[in-house]
Amino acid sequence: MLRIHNSLTGKIEELRPLEPGKIKLYVCGITVYDYCHIGHMRMMVVFDLVRRYLRYKGLDVTYVRNITDIDDKIIARAAQNNESIESLTTRFTEAMHEDAARLGIEPPTHEPRATQYVPAMQKMIATLIARGHAYVSDSGDVLYSVSSFPNYGALSGKRLEDLRAGARVEVEESKRDPADFVLWKLAKPGEPSWDSPWGAGRPGWHIECSAMATALFGTRFDIHGGGMDLKFPHHENEIAQSCGASGDEFARLWMHNGFVHVDNQKMSKSLGNFFTLREVLPKLRHPEVMRYFLLASQYRGPINYSLHHLEQADAALTRLYTALRGLPPAPGGARTSHSVRFEAALDDDFNSPEALAVLQSMAREINSARGAGRIEEASTLAAEFRQLATLLGIVQVESEQWFRNAAQHASSDGSLSDAQIDQLIAARLAARAARNFTESDRIRDELGKGGVLLDDQPDGRSIWRRR
Repeated sequence: MLRIHNSLTGKIEELRPLEPGKIKLYVCGITVYDYCHIGHMRMMVVFDLVRRYLRYKGLDVTYVRNITDIDDKIIARAAQNNESIESLTTRFTEAMHEDAARLGIEPPTHEPRATQYVPAMQKMIATLIARGHAYVSDSGDVLYSVSSFPNYGALSGKRLEDLRAGARVEVEESKRDPADFVLWKLAKPGEPSWDSPWGAGRPGWHIECSAMATALFGTRFDIHGGGMDLKFPHHENEIAQSCGASGDEFARLWMHNGFVHVDNQKMSKSLGNFFTLREVLPKLRHPEVMRYFLLASQYRGPINYSLHHLEQADAALTRLYTALRGLPPAPGGARTSHSVRFEAALDDDFNSPEALAVLQSMAREINSARGAGRIEEASTLAAEFRQLATLLGIVQVESEQWFRNAAQHASSDGSLSDAQIDQLIAARLAARAARNFTESDRIRDELGKGGVLLDDQPDGRSIWRRR
């Protein structure tokens, strides 16, 4: 049985779909005003794995990942760039899609944009006012009354008394309670706005996901996910809004992935310590290195970003590709104890580090079988290996291509081209055939200086990889 840590209860719980055979998964997506950083991509990779594995388990998964395309940061960045909000958000939405594709992240089933659901947000706000959960403040903004919702703080573990003590009372003291939050804010001159019963304005951030999730899934669904930083206040406020409007439970199970850290601080744009995917990928052999790095830690814990850790991920992937290199294809479908262990790992709250350990164990067994001349056995195990690796979204390129890839460097670094390497290997093989071992060793040294490592095979071939 698949067991998942529920952030709402703090317990590992068995997944029990609300509708047999089906899962509704909603994940808070990106605010599109800049390029995605590594922290964003961790969220996207984690829930891509969740979706892939739920599907592997035979479940029909409807995956919704929203886009926030209107908020204060977007308005400020568009003004700073002297471009329209639509132009800005379209540009960075396309960039997000490109980045996701590079990491092998599958598109969600639905990708709603906040600006498409403003009428639904207004309807939910009107319902909250009618039910006594919201009010029009003296400033004209519509605010949610946190004291009207007895379970406020259940997700984050925060107490209203503590929130009140740390809150700053708004100008004109328009809030009834310092912890109340905005549902609809009146537009300032020059800001984008929509007509509403409360005046021209725009929705607050928190109401967006409540309205979109309810519109697409109804008042209850299986799993709500997102980054740990959204647990409070965003997800706490989502629960208050959604349950207050419907009287239903909203999401049954909550999942939160941990932060990516740089120098023991959370990677974020607000701290200025972030690295975009586009900055990092040119330094890597292949985008799979980043995906492996992000899966090498259990999703709920923090992960430390550094080039050293990326080099470790590259080495680990190279060991996997080495095991598959040169093996003839074999039919899939075989299921050994390795598959049982792999599934047990992912059944245990998506324990991807343990699943990767299973793949490394399989790679060693494949190497052992091949070294003993049991090629058919090695090929059969490799077929099972590839099926499991697909669930993690890794080992998806041809082995030879993996070894011929290298991090992109300046053209002046003296790297050998593929054609030059092939010519040198051919010359070395000819020298060996003529028993000119001095020339053979010279060519090997030349290749080594060019960053190329050779593996001489029992059949007389030489295969190569870049260091």
